[in-house]
Amino acid sequence: MKKAGAEILWECMLREGVEVVFGYPGGANMPIYDAMLNYPVHHVLVRHEQGAAHMADGYARASGKVGVAMATSGPGATNLVTGIATAMMDSSPIVCITGQVAAHLIGGDAFQETDVTGITLPITKHNYLITRADEIADAVKEAFYIARSGRPGPVLIDICKNAQIEKCEFEYPEKINLLGYRPPVHAPEIDLKKAVELITQAQRPLILAGHGVQISGAAQELAMFAIKTNTPVTSTLLGLGSFLPGHKLDLGMMGMHGEAYANMAIQNADLLLAFGMRFDDRVTGNLKTYAPHAKKIHIEIDPSEVNKNVAVDLSLVGDLRAVLSDLIPMVDECDHESWMEQIEEWKGDTRTRDIRYWEGDGKLYVPHIVSSLFQETKGEAILTTDVGQHQMWTAQYYPVQEPRQLITSGGSGTMGFGLPSAIGAWFAHPDKEIWTVVGDGGFQMTQAELSTAVQEGANVKIAIMNNNFLGMVRQWQEFFFEKRYSAVEMHSPDFIKIAEAHGIPARRVTETDEVGPAIQFAHETPGPVLIEFKVEKEEAVYPMVPSGADLDKMIRRPLRQS
Repeated sequence: MKKAGAEILWECMLREGVEVVFGYPGGANMPIYDAMLNYPVHHVLVRHEQGAAHMADGYARASGKVGVAMATSGPGATNLVTGIATAMMDSSPIVCITGQVAAHLIGGDAFQETDVTGITLPITKHNYLITRADEIADAVKEAFYIARSGRPGPVLIDICKNAQIEKCEFEYPEKINLLGYRPPVHAPEIDLKKAVELITQAQRPLILAGHGVQISGAAQELAMFAIKTNTPVTSTLLGLGSFLPGHKLDLGMMGMHGEAYANMAIQNADLLLAFGMRFDDRVTGNLKTYAPHAKKIHIEIDPSEVNKNVAVDLSLVGDLRAVLSDLIPMVDECDHESWMEQIEEWKGDTRTRDIRYWEGDGKLYVPHIVSSLFQETKGEAILTTDVGQHQMWTAQYYPVQEPRQLITSGGSGTMGFGLPSAIGAWFAHPDKEIWTVVGDGGFQMTQAELSTAVQEGANVKIAIMNNNFLGMVRQWQEFFFEKRYSAVEMHSPDFIKIAEAHGIPARRVTETDEVGPAIQFAHETPGPVLIEFKVEKEEAVYPMVPSGADLDKMIRRPLRQS
């Protein structure tokens, strides 16, 4: 039976399990939107296409499924670019479908024509330009497979308007055969035996748990391996939630704003086991002095990441869950008690500097708010963040209890990510409480999506940490530019009035004793709620490893004078 290309697109997406798409219609994708009315897919009308990409990303990270974003040609397609780059940097599986001018107009500078496949080539795992209706089914099947398999990532399908209208015979492909694309699964046995030898010899081993632990679904295997070998675990920002929170082996986050004792452990370890992470500069510091005493084993599904930043002694290229499942029976139980005792000493120094344990001075600090948020939500909320100081404080002071609970932009550091990604996460888990912790700067970049939240009735709670500064940039200017503040002080609007204009209940918090009741108010109120916290303006995130410095040369919070 013949179907129009637009109908074929929806038929294919139904077969891929798509239930919700985030998008914005326009001239070049109008046939797709017309055909959508005949299919049981929920469409979320965003207020800006960047929001569509971030919502698809938040949905994908929270659910483990492929998120779908849609836009028209030209500016609609280019507005997706920031969200696509964000997904690419963090290995998030999304498929973006854009309309394009008719095939015979390509290259003629037609109205709203932009070469979006050329623009997005460096920031997609793969992309397609579809000029005929009979190309759509194969492209969609391949796109979803590529997006979710191996190291996940974004795929873009650009569909010419004539291909959306033309009719052809439709048969959904049952199989795909992509020459040269065979994501590895198991590492060679000879390499597993070499790994066992290094693990057995180690006296001060340390596991670095990255985002790959969650992507591969390897949290249980990580716990089994760590406990059996008595090896402490530290996590990247995107790896938080991979290991058992509060366990004696859990060292929390590493890196530029990670726990000081985690960074000290890295610099003193004799074996690093890197599980699904890419040795980003924010977790290594100075590469010349990084983990100078340690042998390094890297388990990674993407071979291009091996030896890219840090030279390793052994690589196990494969799916992390499969590799760990093969490795666990081969390793023996170990005793590293003296190593753990040393780490406990470093922890003690950190506790004396932790602002949570200081008596109140009447000021409103973000760490106290985030700690209260953890208490009031019992650690069960899904959290998204924007990027900056509040992001780091959320990672430090909201102990993430399970995988896919903290959704944040790591590699790209995209301001404006928080609110739209929270809406996407709510569509993945409409039964859960979703909080987005944002700064006053990042929130204003995508605050138009408040309208989307209201229209959809999304149960998203918005916590704005308002210090009237671009806080992290201000902190760098304070530490490294002699406090010469340049273009960082913000005159923010009245966020309460903005919320009320959207019909969103809102409160402003200025005192510490108002924090708990405000969070409880948001918790008890259905639908979107906005809480503005007027926080201390010039507080800094500690510890901090200066850019390019040795990982253990941290700027520490000064000890409080009695």
